[in-house]
Amino acid sequence: MSDRVVVALDVGGTGMKCALVRPDGVVVRTERHPTDATRGPAAVVGTVLDVADGLADKARADGFTPIAVGIAVPGVVDEARGVAVWSANVGFRDVPLRDLTVKRLGLPTALGHDVRVGGLAEARLGAGRGTGHVLFVAIGTGIAAAHVVDGTAAVGAHGAAGEIGHILVRPDGPRCGCGRPGCLEAMASAAAIGRRYAELAGETADAPVTAAEVAERAAAGEQLAGQVWQEAIEALADGLASGQALFDVATIVLGGGLAQAGDQLLTPLRAALHERMTFHREPQLVAAALGDEAGCLGAALLALDAVGVRDHQEKR
Repeated sequence: MSDRVVVALDVGGTGMKCALVRPDGVVVRTERHPTDATRGPAAVVGTVLDVADGLADKARADGFTPIAVGIAVPGVVDEARGVAVWSANVGFRDVPLRDLTVKRLGLPTALGHDVRVGGLAEARLGAGRGTGHVLFVAIGTGIAAAHVVDGTAAVGAHGAAGEIGHILVRPDGPRCGCGRPGCLEAMASAAAIGRRYAELAGETADAPVTAAEVAERAAAGEQLAGQVWQEAIEALADGLASGQALFDVATIVLGGGLAQAGDQLLTPLRAALHERMTFHREPQLVAAALGDEAGCLGAALLALDAVGVRDHQEKR
């Protein structure tokens, strides 16, 4: 058994999922810590560094040798420079998080985008393993994607590859948070589904309906919930069909909170996607397998790549 591990952190607006991960992908320790982004970005950076440093110390105390650090953050990430360019959830603005971590821990560090590293983990270790070309789509409060080819996620010229949630699917649709009407995210994210149902039902904002509740009501036969759910399915199918036209992947992996609806989402979505295929090869459409561990595992994989260790793909 290898005694080498990487320190991995998946930083969100509310909490951080943290782990020590061996090169074969086996997790030897997990922790969770509050982010408390309301304290401001400087305080969050301090917490990230403290937690990473503490994990490295615990690794050594347990007989492991930390060889690198991997950190995943939301927003726009310049992976080449190791800079968290912008994150609404955490408050980062041009934070050189990689250099700060190297200075604090003295270990090689990789910084990645939370959805891209989640896609990396699903492609190598999870539901997309062995298929080569994977599109990982995370559907939660928003919608974002990662295009992974042979174990490497596309970053883009400006660190913003994979923003499938901002594909235009309904020109006359509701305005998206980005400012443009009709984006996929404004039609089919979990937040959008809840908003749409409340709007049509005339329910007040004091008791917001979640997408999970809409799904439950649709499954129970409620007509309005069924209408809202089907609208979201059709919009998602349009977005995924566009993604397939662009990327020609073998597998589309759906993650995020909405994917927890399981077959209630996947079965009609597969049918709707099938209807939209013409000359394109139809991808396999599957649910993510790693749950909320994906971001942390992906951060670990990014760190292992940074130090030239890739035996995790074959051994997990």
